[in-house]
Amino acid sequence: MKKSRYTESQIFQILKEAGAGIPVAELCRKHGISNATFYNWRSKYSGMDASSMRRLKELEEENARLKKMYAEEKLKAEIIAEAMEKKW
Repeated sequence: MKKSRYTESQIFQILKEAGAGIPVAELCRKHGISNATFYNWRSKYSGMDASSMRRLKELEEENARLKKMYAEEKLKAEIIAEAMEKKW
């Protein structure tokens, strides 16, 4: 997963600026982000504070780690099942 150039607090601050009435095009130009990035952030993080954003990131990282662990264990189980099926 690609690491973001912006921290959760920076994203939160940019969204706060937008809520204060600064036009989106100006914000995007000021911070060097695309309109699509801004709207993705807004849809993902709207209504959150900094602590809940941090918790969301932690949960996403944990979820990715668990998915990887599951995939590895599933692969091991398939290899073992395949080896057990072979006739010696």
